Amino acid sequence: MRSAAGRARRERSQRAAADRRVFKALLWDVDGTLAETERDGHLVAFNRAFEALGMPWRWSEQHYGELLAVAGGRERLVCDMSRREEAPRDARQCEALANTLHRLKNQIYAGIVRRGELPLRAGVAELLSDCCRAHLPMGIVTTTSRGNVAALLEWHLGSHWEHHFATVVCADEAPRKKPDPQVYRLALEALRLRPHQAVAIEDAPAGIEAAQRAGVPVIVTHSHYFPACAAVGALAFGPSLGRSDGWRPGADPRATRISLEQIIHWCAHSPTPLISSPAGCEP
Repeated sequence: MRSAAGRARRERSQRAAADRRVFKALLWDVDGTLAETERDGHLVAFNRAFEALGMPWRWSEQHYGELLAVAGGRERLVCDMSRREEAPRDARQCEALANTLHRLKNQIYAGIVRRGELPLRAGVAELLSDCCRAHLPMGIVTTTSRGNVAALLEWHLGSHWEHHFATVVCADEAPRKKPDPQVYRLALEALRLRPHQAVAIEDAPAGIEAAQRAGVPVIVTHSHYFPACAAVGALAFGPSLGRSDGWRPGADPRATRISLEQIIHWCAHSPTPLISSPAGCEP
């Protein structure tokens, strides 16, 4: 009798452990993860907005990388203007100018996307297709505006792009910027999932921290501005979803990209927490 009771306890424990590894949704960051929108979209649009309003400011690629330490495009404008002698000193005037510039930037950004100048990153379209074929729910978790998300995904996925996602949480719904975990908590609530039942894909320190603070396992795919960004406790990190080499833990060397099957494998063999690379997460 005791032996049977012991087996039953072990089976329950094994089922509970298996449940903790169940992977029921993939949550996508947008900027830097789905596409190199920061370098090839937002930076270009900001500089064109400055020019359109007759302003002498131009952000270099390096300076914009430094500004990415501030979450949110409008917030980056305010931060940058606070350091410029020629910017308005009155707080209300500064806010008004930032709002005007940001609106114009978003309009220019949408035009860049509509002209097909912002491709998806390598491996992204294929992983999206994997999830659709497997009927795995996906979500968008970003603190950029819904308008920017819609512009990018409508171009690549069509006018019914939202049908591909079980939830879309943007700055409109989650005003607290990453690394605040609000956007992830709202997505989990909408999906009715526990944190361990989802996996996030992020590229930047703020997004990684947001996912981890919400308890969501995270895969880190390096981007232009964060080329060596690892994270303690990440499920995996590597250079691109479009290649299988260079990942920790290692991906299937026979594969040409990171597939849904590979992510399932990582989840099923959750390693001990990974140690941050020496380069850390500095842009």
